[in-house]
Amino acid sequence: MRPLTDRTPKPLLKAGGKALIEYHLQALAAAGFNEVVINLAHLGDQIQAKLGDGGRFGLNIRYSNEGERALETGGGIFKALPLLGDDRFLVVNGDVWCDYPFRLHGLARGDRAHLVLVDNPAHHRQGDFFLDAGRLSPTHGEKLTFSGIGYYTPSLFEDCRACAFALAPLLRRAAEFGKVSAEHYRGEWLDVGTPERLRALDARLRADAVTRPD
Repeated sequence: MRPLTDRTPKPLLKAGGKALIEYHLQALAAAGFNEVVINLAHLGDQIQAKLGDGGRFGLNIRYSNEGERALETGGGIFKALPLLGDDRFLVVNGDVWCDYPFRLHGLARGDRAHLVLVDNPAHHRQGDFFLDAGRLSPTHGEKLTFSGIGYYTPSLFEDCRACAFALAPLLRRAAEFGKVSAEHYRGEWLDVGTPERLRALDARLRADAVTRPD
């Protein structure tokens, strides 16, 4: 996303007149969530200054600071575990836009995660994970893209240590033991990973706002 992210962290980039992360926070509050933990890394002080304690969203926001060198998808969650408690929790990437209906998801007994998968976008035709009858499969099924939205239990990270590491290997390992469920979400979803995709989303949201009836 450079040069946009040279001065602004990705979650604060705007589309439709609103920061990307604000769409998530409003959707989470509407779905009944009230406790949120936000991981901070590059220019993270801007995020904390912008969102504060979350009161204006009807949320209580706490922050887990990874430092200037991000801990990757898995390491960042691991560092935040002391703030997340002992129960399952929802993780949403700050650089995606979607209309996914967040919910207080109940994992099946023994499961360590539930992933939200989407159709493979043009820039990622190879997909990430196999979906087979509502389960993440290590070898077969429909190959889909991970949306960046997932429900996890702390037990998924029980053998991890404090360092930078990716989340995907943990999920694949748990899937080998049949401990990951998944769903195919067919609604609106966009990985806002380039300035071009951000501009396209901004134009679309602004056009929607103009044409939407009062």
